[in-house]
Amino acid sequence: MGGGCRARAPPAALRFLVAHAMLLCAAGSAAAAGTVNPCCYYPCQHQGVCVRVGMEGYECDCTRTGYFGANCTSPELWTRLRDLLKPSPAFYHFVLTHFRWLWDIINSTFIRDTLMRLVLTVRANLIPSPPTFNSQYGYISWEAYANVSYYTRILPPVPEECPTPMGTKGKQQLPDAQLLAQRFLLRHRFEADPRGTNLMFAFFAQHFTHQFFKTSGKMGRGFTKALGHGVDLGHLYGDNLQRQHQLRLFQDGKLKFQVVNGEVYPPSVTEVPVHMVYPPAIPKEKQLAMGQEVFGLLPGLCVYATLWLREHNRVCDVLKQEHPTWGDEQLFQTARLILIGETIKIVIEDYVQHLSGYFLSLKFDPELLFGQQFQYRNRIAVEFNQLYHWHGLMPDSFIIQGQEYSYEQFLYNTSMLMDYGVEALVESFSRQTAGRIGGGQNINANVLGVAVGVIEESRQLRLQPFNEYRKRFGLKPYVSFQELTGEEEKAAELEELYGDIDALEFYPGLLLEKPQPDGIFGESMVEIGAPFSLKGLLGNPICSPEYWKPSTFGGATGFEIVKTASLKKLVCLNVKKCPYAAFHVPGAAAGTHSSRAGGASTEL
Repeated sequence: MGGGCRARAPPAALRFLVAHAMLLCAAGSAAAAGTVNPCCYYPCQHQGVCVRVGMEGYECDCTRTGYFGANCTSPELWTRLRDLLKPSPAFYHFVLTHFRWLWDIINSTFIRDTLMRLVLTVRANLIPSPPTFNSQYGYISWEAYANVSYYTRILPPVPEECPTPMGTKGKQQLPDAQLLAQRFLLRHRFEADPRGTNLMFAFFAQHFTHQFFKTSGKMGRGFTKALGHGVDLGHLYGDNLQRQHQLRLFQDGKLKFQVVNGEVYPPSVTEVPVHMVYPPAIPKEKQLAMGQEVFGLLPGLCVYATLWLREHNRVCDVLKQEHPTWGDEQLFQTARLILIGETIKIVIEDYVQHLSGYFLSLKFDPELLFGQQFQYRNRIAVEFNQLYHWHGLMPDSFIIQGQEYSYEQFLYNTSMLMDYGVEALVESFSRQTAGRIGGGQNINANVLGVAVGVIEESRQLRLQPFNEYRKRFGLKPYVSFQELTGEEEKAAELEELYGDIDALEFYPGLLLEKPQPDGIFGESMVEIGAPFSLKGLLGNPICSPEYWKPSTFGGATGFEIVKTASLKKLVCLNVKKCPYAAFHVPGAAAGTHSSRAGGASTEL
């Protein structure tokens, strides 16, 4: 994509060699002369691919970029016209989050479908399919395509033979990750998300993403244990067949459960001995057996695990009534497809709708893409995994029915789920405001170590600088830390640590970027994160023309369950008394949501 990218790298081989020689002299690295990879300068613009030629030369492959020239900087005619007429992402965002009266009209016309199709295609086309690179292969290879044990990558790693960790810009050594987190990410005062995001949203984000973000450190850098690479509900059914079979009842398609005080909950590990991660002090009978081995960490994750368990078994009852001749296996498999569909519907029309703040009512309708060039396969990228660490959402304490719980009291509190019940926890989580993610200094000390780990992992994986990702997703690179943060003091400190805005790392850049007006985070998180999200959701096989039909879901009744799913329904069809259930605190929807999004919280 275009977007006014600056050709910071020397445009010709001669200028490259001069700059390279000057850099080596300044660094006093005479021994390294002739060994620096020219691609360390990121000379190829507009998604051009840099290929090293000889010892000191390079070529830019500009194929199908819309640009030509030595560094892919000269636009073709149609590219020039497109870039001339194309509004900036900031303009799009402004229009989509203002003029509510106009969007109320548009949402009731065919224009809504047209705009939704445009949103899906433009976003999804930014994600390469089939995948291109992984952490082992920074060039196109069969292994990078076929080995699904790896996360894929949007940009190849920083070449090995570079003068600085981020290429050629910045200092010889990156700032200490712990220092970086303490100075710029650690929360000093809780800042509520101005959009009214709540803990029901925060726990949904965590439970939803943990089905496909399962980094496998034991295997090495850049590996994942979630081989489904998308919405497969592995967090409910397990990420392998053995775990799935342990969790299944093998009767009427249902999952195993226990009944406490007349309510259905996940079974204990004494009944279902799957591997779960709990501290040794937690007795076995208090440990719940769930599809995701870490879900015992937080009561909020247990709530969602319980809701989806109940929903699966409820759907099995519906299917059994519709199809009395079906056996256990067909009931289970069809219920799983229905729940996958429900999940995608809730994510697009409730979760992403709230997150975007758009007045355009987002719509889950796979048929919008039928007839378009679209590949129904997804691979989870390292960059998406890095980006989605939103620990700023977590509060400083947790309020359940007026009772305040510290982190020490809340973590691994396996009794809370059954002591309070699902209704009370949903109500409490829906009414407690989450923290803002962007702008820096928004992460509670109890979870700061996770951010440190993300930064350290990004260095092991040699992620390219933040500005290179800005350019890759059609955004203008920042020219200074002041422009990035909007704060002079913070900008000066970052300049001191990094030396150059083009040496700023990917994850710190996302978190330190100034938030959009009344937004939960900055422009880059939206423009880089949304393409990954929408491609992963609509790239699911159930969205393909071969799958998206009533028979896939057991007939018209099952298809209707998918097409009418909502967060409110998920909760209220699986509890005795319907609580307030939404992704925003009460009253917050009025100024920031479309009429569809606000209405979704009350419709059944």
